[in-house]
Amino acid sequence: MITNSTEYVKACEELKRLEQWLERLLHEHPGHTKGLTKAGIRKMIARLHEEIGLYEGSREVEEPS
Repeated sequence: MITNSTEYVKACEELKRLEQWLERLLHEHPGHTKGLTKAGIRKMIARLHEEIGLYEGSREVEEPS
């Protein structure tokens, strides 16, 4: 769970890295491969999207515009 702005920045960087990794895998290995699967990377991306969304939502509640 993201609790501060430092963790938020790290999560955004990790999200970008995972998305780039998935894109590379999709181009280099379009078929099914063993090991860490594309679906596994997608799950990590989804988890980060959820955590980032929760953090951003909590920030909006704390600091209304």
